[in-house]
Amino acid sequence: MQHDLEAAADVPAPLPDAPRQMFDKPNLQFSDPDPYAFANRIRKLVVIASLLACLAAAPFFSRVFSYQVRLGQMQAEYETASAAIGELAPQLKAFEEASRSIAKKVGPSVVSINKLSLSRGRTRFEGVGSGFIVDAEGYVITNYHVINAAERLIVRFSNGDSSDASIVGGDERTDLAVLKIDGGNLPAIAWGDSDQLQMGDLVWAVGSPFGLENSITFGIVSATARRRSSGVTDDIYQEFFQSDTAVNPGNSGGPMVNLAGEVIGVNTMIAGEFFRGVSFSIPSRMARESYEQIREKGFIERGFLGIDPSLPSIAIRQRLGLDRGEGVAVNNLRSNTPAADAGLKNNDVILQWNDHKAFDPSVLSQQIASTEVGSSARVVVRRVEGGTPVDKELTVRVGRRTDVER
Repeated sequence: MQHDLEAAADVPAPLPDAPRQMFDKPNLQFSDPDPYAFANRIRKLVVIASLLACLAAAPFFSRVFSYQVRLGQMQAEYETASAAIGELAPQLKAFEEASRSIAKKVGPSVVSINKLSLSRGRTRFEGVGSGFIVDAEGYVITNYHVINAAERLIVRFSNGDSSDASIVGGDERTDLAVLKIDGGNLPAIAWGDSDQLQMGDLVWAVGSPFGLENSITFGIVSATARRRSSGVTDDIYQEFFQSDTAVNPGNSGGPMVNLAGEVIGVNTMIAGEFFRGVSFSIPSRMARESYEQIREKGFIERGFLGIDPSLPSIAIRQRLGLDRGEGVAVNNLRSNTPAADAGLKNNDVILQWNDHKAFDPSVLSQQIASTEVGSSARVVVRRVEGGTPVDKELTVRVGRRTDVER
């Protein structure tokens, strides 16, 4: 018994329960109260990673989608355009044929003008311009600046033939000249009516830009009635219409033609040293009138009045009860001139010259210039008499300008 008690005393007493060992993160315990917590965390991480991947890939898929949409639009546009071209093909072909026909019709009448000088027994090339035959007998129109001071002129035809040309006459102020070449039955171009031109009309220019003979370009009329008031020219006798037809050095003097292949202008100048989409041509109305005078007399004889015309100021219009664009004011009236002899006064406003209703100084000057020298012209003016505006009719005996080019 004693032995049993001693043996029992040797048995160590049981240790008290030790506290349960845990990791830093409470859910990762050896014995977790929620066995699915770890799996849930993993699923959440996968979802977040998937979302981040989608966000990263979104721009790529967006570009792919946009490309496919644009590709579809381009395909649709291509098919629509192809169908439209197919429908318009007959009209476009007709226009193409018309342009070709114009080139064939006008080309033989257009010439290249080579300007030569003689120095120490040698011939020297001075420049090239263009011109066009207006009479089967061999009369050619070109610009005055093309032939000015020329010692010899050689005209080249579209078929390669050439001929010497003589100067019939010219006019520096309108920049027009007439030449004569030998031969008969030459292909003369027909005159068109420049007064019928409107903005947007189709026009073709033919000439020798940079010496490249028998070249043709195409465009539209951009504006008409470009006079001194528009700033295009300083000369009161000049007038142009504007187009976007390509005109370059060497085109000067060549024709601008309409859809009928008729000359409606003389190509004269461009805005700038080289073509920038703005070119100017002398209307055929003015060119034809000048041609007829130069051919007959060798120069242009102009009627003379003896005033400096201008647009009426606002004060003058208000004093005389005139609307904007009505009448032309008299300035710098010279003594011993047709105007002074007829009784015109400074600050008078000319309302009418013969049948022409005055509205623009340049146009009125052209009307006066074209009136036969020595003839009588009827002039209606408005002035203030006794504090009241009155209209007076005067008779002017037209004089002759002394600055004509003979």
